[in-house]
Amino acid sequence: MVEKYRGRVLDPHYLGYFDYFNQQLFYEAHDVLENLWLPIRKEPDGPFYKGLIQLAGAFVHLQKDRLHPASSLFKMSRTNLEQFVPTRSHLDVTHVLMLIDDWLNRLERDKFTVNPLTPAHAPRLELPGAFD
Repeated sequence: MVEKYRGRVLDPHYLGYFDYFNQQLFYEAHDVLENLWLPIRKEPDGPFYKGLIQLAGAFVHLQKDRLHPASSLFKMSRTNLEQFVPTRSHLDVTHVLMLIDDWLNRLERDKFTVNPLTPAHAPRLELPGAFD
């Protein structure tokens, strides 16, 4: 996945994350972005990438019907990402926070008894202009 994005303005691991995420390959999204995050985790952008990794991880938990751990990761993701509003690296972070809140509300509304993730109803993340 990463190789097809080499030579772009944005890091190929970052672009690969969105490609995997939008295919509902959340573990792979988490894994590919971790390669970018690990060497820079203590730098100012570290929490941004960590928040995206946690977001993908939350959906991995939903895929495995682990609703409470998913909720915890959504909350950690939100905490890491909220310092980067409104946008960062072509990503509308404000929109991502709204997406997180929506999924948290779905879990809490049904008191963690119904998994809101289905193949037909899965999240998508857009990166306008990043793949041009």
